[in-house]
Amino acid sequence: MPLEIVPLTLGPVLTNAYLVADSQTGDAAVIDPAWDGQLILAEAKKRDWRIGQMWYTHAHFDHIGGAAKIADSLNPPPVVALHPLDRDLWQLQGGAPLFGFRIRPGPAPTIDLFHGQTLRLGSLTFEVRHTPGHTPGHCAFYCVEASVLFSGDLIFQNGVGRTDLPGGDWESLVGSIRAQVFTLPEETRILSGHGGETRVGEEKRSNLFVGGA
Repeated sequence: MPLEIVPLTLGPVLTNAYLVADSQTGDAAVIDPAWDGQLILAEAKKRDWRIGQMWYTHAHFDHIGGAAKIADSLNPPPVVALHPLDRDLWQLQGGAPLFGFRIRPGPAPTIDLFHGQTLRLGSLTFEVRHTPGHTPGHCAFYCVEASVLFSGDLIFQNGVGRTDLPGGDWESLVGSIRAQVFTLPEETRILSGHGGETRVGEEKRSNLFVGGA
């Protein structure tokens, strides 16, 4: 399996950024360039990977804070993918000022994500799953070949994303988890926006916030 994943926990709220690549071609993408873009760039350089894309699960500031540094350092800059329902949030620095931060949000998104879309990375394909609830435009990225779901802030190990921020909705969040996560094979790895790795079967059995499938 050519998919390689480098997780980095970055920034003021310990957000997981994922540098992913087709190891056979060296084509790389950053899923949620959370913070400290120079650290993400260094990991790619160490492996001789070319970052050509940045995919955002959603536009909160702690998931996009490293984007500007990455884009500034690459020529051409990577293309950016975001669901259009989170575009307003992106334009507001991902809500950073509400928490006392200021960020440069980086290059404007040029790919509008939609449910069922296929993203390509070298020989690999990722399915976009629209998963509103944490934000209106939240998406998860599923690579069936590698049996892995990048879930952003939809679901965590024994937890779920908060819904008390603007645009959050509890019923939508629970519906997204049941329809877009719990329908996947139980052995599917879940790589979340915060915290450790888990699996679909484990969350179906033990995640008290959702109450099973």
